[in-house]
Amino acid sequence: MTSSTGGTTILDPHTLLKGLEDQPWFEKNIPLLEIPDKQIQEVYYYRWQTYKEHLVYTGTEYGYVASEFLNPVSYGAPYGGIVAAAGHHTTEGRWIRDTRYGQDIAKYWLAGPGQFPKPMRDDVNKDTCDWAHEYSFWAATALWKQYLVTGDREFVVGQLTNLVKQYRGCDNHYSDSLGLYWQGPVWDATEYTAASYESSDPYHGGAGFRPTINSYQYGDAIAIAKIAALGGDSDLENEYRRRAESLRVAVQKHLWDNESKFYKHQARDDNPSGSLLGTREIMGYLPWMFEMPCNESQPAAFSQLKDPQGFFSKFGPTTAERRSRWFMYEAENCCRWDGPSWPFATSQTLTAIENVLHDYPAQKYITPEDYYEMLHRYARTQYKNGQPYVAEAHHPDEDKWMYDGHNHSEDYNHSTFVDNVLAGLIGLRAQSGETLVVNPLTPFNWDYFAVENVAYHGHSITILWDKIGSVYNRGQGLRVYVDGQLAGSRGTIGLIKVEVGPSLPTRVPSRINIAANGQRDPQLPIAFASYTSPADDPMRAINGMIFRTVIPQNSRWTSYNSPNPKDHFGVDLHEDQAIDNVRFSSTMIQMVFGSLPVTTSSTGQGMFG
Repeated sequence: MTSSTGGTTILDPHTLLKGLEDQPWFEKNIPLLEIPDKQIQEVYYYRWQTYKEHLVYTGTEYGYVASEFLNPVSYGAPYGGIVAAAGHHTTEGRWIRDTRYGQDIAKYWLAGPGQFPKPMRDDVNKDTCDWAHEYSFWAATALWKQYLVTGDREFVVGQLTNLVKQYRGCDNHYSDSLGLYWQGPVWDATEYTAASYESSDPYHGGAGFRPTINSYQYGDAIAIAKIAALGGDSDLENEYRRRAESLRVAVQKHLWDNESKFYKHQARDDNPSGSLLGTREIMGYLPWMFEMPCNESQPAAFSQLKDPQGFFSKFGPTTAERRSRWFMYEAENCCRWDGPSWPFATSQTLTAIENVLHDYPAQKYITPEDYYEMLHRYARTQYKNGQPYVAEAHHPDEDKWMYDGHNHSEDYNHSTFVDNVLAGLIGLRAQSGETLVVNPLTPFNWDYFAVENVAYHGHSITILWDKIGSVYNRGQGLRVYVDGQLAGSRGTIGLIKVEVGPSLPTRVPSRINIAANGQRDPQLPIAFASYTSPADDPMRAINGMIFRTVIPQNSRWTSYNSPNPKDHFGVDLHEDQAIDNVRFSSTMIQMVFGSLPVTTSSTGQGMFG
């Protein structure tokens, strides 16, 4: 059988999506996953819920942006955007069938509010002047990876000028003498690091030439070159390949510590000898996230992930090696990057391992078994009181979230997980042509696994592993289906390359929310009500944010304890509008009222009640 997406109907969406709010959205937009490791599977669906929860609808002009915190913070861009994890947001969201979300996120940062001027102050980065440069951001790499899944050549080529502008926006952080970029650790989204503790200012200090920003800029130069090639601009392609190679050579020369076999931070100031930081930090794996290293001996660095004096921990990896004198220094106070386990870095490190295992020559330092064990630990970390949960940072050795502010850190959107499962564990290695490579990193003792109806180049991909053929009844071994048809198979877990055909449009038809007003702009729709509970606000009902009902943070309007026998809620649209659907995201209202009649006035107001 085939599904409405042109794929297969092997897995039961009602069973797998049970308990998720707005199940139809998930059934329409996400790949279904079934694997023997139920913790990874449970966290996979949980992280899809939290990702959807962080999709903030800003209005008709800018569409969607992915937030980091559920409620906006003072140092964020308009509508709650924070660029620190925008690379994660773009990469994670590339697997959503409706490409509108991921493309809106890219446009928000590259051509929308991300380009708005910001203050040049210490609290929002005194060295940059727009929101898209407040923190380091691997923009072009993330957009290239998005293109590899969506196959939307027109969109990614259309962003080329914006991506070059974003790249050159880091020119004021470039050292001509070293050929490297510098950054303060805090603006890499890594506060209170070993490097900053060795400066006079543990929070804002420690500026240096770091594996972070230099890896991001290398990856973005390669991505820009590839996008330029897609667009037929050979001059731009060659320029950015030269930039990338120059940066690779400089990183290898100045940031690789051959004695400790690791990439390290080099302080920018008061460091005439160019000495490197003594501490290994988890960011030392970032060059492999962007496939920068080419020396076959360098993967020896990955042995530190398994070393009990390195980065290994029960809930890890750690962000600084245990040998360091700064390990867990003052870590009881937020937000230290000197040992606590941060999903931001864990997911980056997993991506680096995926690249080493898939794209580098065979080596002995890190194996598929090591990868799976680390992914499983990452999933195990994402629990609280027996339920899936992610906050800011976890204790490396104890089963507790260290940085987990009430009404602040819940469902923190600062990392990937779905992408690690799909691109890493299941081995969906997206390609720029009309092919797909599947090369799972799953344990060889698994009897089965399945991922169904992955949106890929506008097609639906299903991957099944059935060791003896009795679980899915489609035959033994590994099988790949394209649009419901078998495209490739083999008897063992391993690499399969299949033809998928030309890319097809993938946007899912959807309505436009004309009521949203997240910035409380008086020129945009205004909400009103006959009575509002003192803890609530009518404008929260149209702020573009929809939280899961278990989340304590308040993004709602209610008439709780109203003295009135009946209440109404309305939206003043300021002008006549054609409306074909009204939806309240509230099970409470549906349960109390059953149906919500809409009345409109000649002034453009609509009332529900």
